[in-house]
Amino acid sequence: MGPVSEQTNPPTPSVEMFFDPACPWAWMTSRWLMEVERERGLAVTWSVMSLSVLNEGRDLPDDYRDLMDRAWGPVRVIMAAARDHGPDAVKRLYDEMGTRIHPGGNKDFPVVIREALAAAGLPAELADAAEPVAGDDLDRALRASHQRAMDLVGDEVGTPVVSVDGVAFFGPVVSPAPKGEDAVRLFDGCVLVAGTPGFFELKRSRDVGPIFD
Repeated sequence: MGPVSEQTNPPTPSVEMFFDPACPWAWMTSRWLMEVERERGLAVTWSVMSLSVLNEGRDLPDDYRDLMDRAWGPVRVIMAAARDHGPDAVKRLYDEMGTRIHPGGNKDFPVVIREALAAAGLPAELADAAEPVAGDDLDRALRASHQRAMDLVGDEVGTPVVSVDGVAFFGPVVSPAPKGEDAVRLFDGCVLVAGTPGFFELKRSRDVGPIFD
């Protein structure tokens, strides 16, 4: 009988999620990924992408164009928080913004920004970053973060983008967000299909909107 080999735990994957705080589907995905984070002991990196950048130059309905024009503010403020207070500020501020925008239903982004900064324990002056200033570096950093997501998954998708050990995919678009073992099963399935050579798309029509409870 040969020696018994020692069992080792598989390495913890490197997981990154790219989000726009204005997107309700990214919010749903983030709540799901938080469940996986807790169940699997992951440490997720939270990064910004921008629907406003993605939709530049596109012919959009008036109401969506208005949203895209206003959506620059929240992502710029999160980038400023990351620059001045480190990466830990990103998720903290996203949670506060998203709670107000999505389950809270507040689409007044200047108010959301002001309240979220206070709740996250961040300086109120960061709200000034919502408006571009000539010569500042926030838009450059925002575009670079957005482009990183596009480089991982391609340019025919929106937010969210999730990357697991370099295997990236759009979504999942899910409602409501699975919890516990259901969340983990979905995570394993997404990583499996996204990592299959030649796999590109799996989709069906949505018949519900975001369920925030």
